[in-house]
Amino acid sequence: MRRILITGGTGQVGTELLRCSWPRDTALIAPTRDELDLRDCDRIEQYITGGNFQAVVNLGAYTAVDRAEREVLAAWKINALAPAVMASATKKCGIPIVHISTDYVFDGLNDAPYGEDDPVAPLGVYGASKEAGEQGVRTGNPRHIILRTAWVFSTHGTNFVKTMLRLGAERELVRVVDDQTGCPTAASDIAFAVATLTNLLVEHPDAPTGTYCFVNSGETTWYGFAQEIFRQRKDAGFSTPSLEPIPTSQYPTPARRPANSRLSTEKLRRDFSLEPRDWVDALRPVIASLSKKECE
Repeated sequence: MRRILITGGTGQVGTELLRCSWPRDTALIAPTRDELDLRDCDRIEQYITGGNFQAVVNLGAYTAVDRAEREVLAAWKINALAPAVMASATKKCGIPIVHISTDYVFDGLNDAPYGEDDPVAPLGVYGASKEAGEQGVRTGNPRHIILRTAWVFSTHGTNFVKTMLRLGAERELVRVVDDQTGCPTAASDIAFAVATLTNLLVEHPDAPTGTYCFVNSGETTWYGFAQEIFRQRKDAGFSTPSLEPIPTSQYPTPARRPANSRLSTEKLRRDFSLEPRDWVDALRPVIASLSKKECE
């Protein structure tokens, strides 16, 4: 029996990963926070070294970007220390680790999409703690894949799509930032990529390792993302609000956001032949599912 440990199993990507199709001899172990607290480094090591796992997938993260600016220690424990301990423990066990990271490791000043070799320069605590987590994984276990992603959406959890639909139901006018650019990415597509990469690492000891980017293809601004959300929402028969584009300066937040969150998937395509679908296509089943739930 192949045992895969998944941390962060209740998050957007974790929920989708548990729904993915896996080899029939695979057991997915997704402990609750009470069973495995990512703030407890000793417990993490014990859990991994005593679990007879064939791989570890770390989806657990402190993702409250703005709150991280005042809860620095909590963010660093979960985003930096925990991945480092996981990497060390998996190396001791001779097994691979797959770790999810973020576009926030970059400052967003590039004109082009970011690649894996571009210099990191996080703008805040969240990005800095995630970048440190990358370093912990990178130095702790050579058999790793770090997968950077961005602008994640799904039918569950907290995300931009659900926020827009909530605001659209409450207001006649919704103002959305139009000077930050990125690649909206379905949690289900990230989960498929994670499952594919994890299985490859387990089955093929010589499989490629290192840092990769995964996002859906295409790009837009938050305003453009909102436009498409409500276009599809209208097609589903719902009324929609008016939208107004605004600059970031009119929507101040405790943590600075990268103006450019675009990521290049060229390396992932080359090494694994994974072809991300267009974000507009990935959005359709999410809008359809959320709209159907409202009608039930």
